[in-house]
Amino acid sequence: MPEPVERHDPEGTDYGWVMQVTFVLTIVVGAPVVALLSTGTTLPTWGDRLEFTIRVGSVVWIAIGLTTFLYARRRAADD
Repeated sequence: MPEPVERHDPEGTDYGWVMQVTFVLTIVVGAPVVALLSTGTTLPTWGDRLEFTIRVGSVVWIAIGLTTFLYARRRAADD
C-alpha cells in the first residue's frame, strides 16, 4: 500500500502559489501587453524584436510578481 501523500500548510506567505500565479498571469497579461505596445514601435530585425520583448516583458513580470506577492501576504495576514 502506498504511503499517504503529506500535506503542507505554510505559515505566512505561500511562495509556491505566488510563483505559479505570477507565471500564469505573466503569460496571460504579458503577451497581449507586449503585442499591443509593439504595434506602435518600429522593430525591423529579430534582435530588435527580442530586445523589445525582454524589456517590456521584464517590467510586466516584476509588476505582476510584486502585486501577487503583496496580495498573498495580505491574504495570509487576514487568515
